[in-house]
Amino acid sequence: MSHHHDHHHGHDEEHAEAHDHVHEHDDDIVPALQNLLYQQIDFSRLRTLNEDESDQGRSICQKTWAQRLDPEPELKSFADEQILMIVPFTGQVRLHSILIRTSTTPASPKTLKVFINDDALDFSTASDKPPTQTLEISQTAEIQEIPVKRALFNTTRSLALFFEDNWSDGEEDETRISYLGFKGDFMKLNKEPVNFMVELAANPSDHKTIAGVKEGLGRTIQ
Repeated sequence: MSHHHDHHHGHDEEHAEAHDHVHEHDDDIVPALQNLLYQQIDFSRLRTLNEDESDQGRSICQKTWAQRLDPEPELKSFADEQILMIVPFTGQVRLHSILIRTSTTPASPKTLKVFINDDALDFSTASDKPPTQTLEISQTAEIQEIPVKRALFNTTRSLALFFEDNWSDGEEDETRISYLGFKGDFMKLNKEPVNFMVELAANPSDHKTIAGVKEGLGRTIQ
């Protein structure tokens, strides 16, 4: 990309401060699209519990930014108002915010409990376990961007999203969501020590080291 504005020095200095404040990178991205984690969602492993029809949860996450206001597909809950979605990423993410579109109706979700790196979460544990963070969702048909406490989401490999209730105060069994997206910074996993341990374990010459490590960690592993 050519940085044509580099040549207009006066213009640059005038706007430099504001420009730096808005853009972390020196390129002309629409602010709404900046840091949108879309390519980094592992759609094949995304799971939704209590969805009205299979793949509805995946479908609303697969909507592009351009499709964010499309009414269909829509995720609807099935047996009651609760929805649980596991969203795995293809690497490690530093999450900034969750983007969601609901509605002005009582079927709009209200409380969202977010759990980091908990792929095995189910409804019974989601109700009892303390979440990484609890977020409140507004009753609106606008796209809402709900910021998270970034320090808690620095090493996100997956998110479990537990939509615990909706705005009906228990009157409405159906919860509806039409768009879901995520913003953050993506880091490829090759920087992670986890891979190093896996490579180490796969190398027979390091057998003693691994045995030693396993012995030392015996209690935690079992």
